[in-house]
Amino acid sequence: MSLLRGDEPDGYEGFVAGRYREIVRFGALLAGDALLGEDLAQEGLIAAYRSWHRLGVPDGRPEAYVRQVMVRAAMRARRRRWRGEVPTGELPDGPRRGFADQSDLSVQVLASLRRLPADQRAVLVLRFWADASEAETAQALGVAVGTVKSRTSRALAALRASGLLVPSREETP
Repeated sequence: MSLLRGDEPDGYEGFVAGRYREIVRFGALLAGDALLGEDLAQEGLIAAYRSWHRLGVPDGRPEAYVRQVMVRAAMRARRRRWRGEVPTGELPDGPRRGFADQSDLSVQVLASLRRLPADQRAVLVLRFWADASEAETAQALGVAVGTVKSRTSRALAALRASGLLVPSREETP
């Protein structure tokens, strides 16, 4: 299948227009950074574009495919020694670009997620934002279900220690 510039596969443009914002948010949570989240989203959408002949059919699940590509890209980036650009403080010409509608709570959540190791952040995003089961999360990350459970537990403990989450009723003395 050869696609020329401007010759979008059927349904792809509508998919991107309808789901782009949610895909970028998923990437931002996964990466712990809004701009890196956009990079992950672009990588996932490019992969979907190339595979649209399989994904665009009525039984296809393009968003699940895009998320899978994004998770794998985030895990690959975590394993690299050099991460490319080295972030600095605020740029001299203005504030850093991010989500326009970020509330104080969403800024706190993103900052707390950023402090977690990438594998714990990925588990939390898949489990609680993408609403994936433990088995689906394990499959997406290529780990055992027990690993998903332990990473989830450690990540939630770290968020509680940071003050973002309050202990559940079972955990309070």
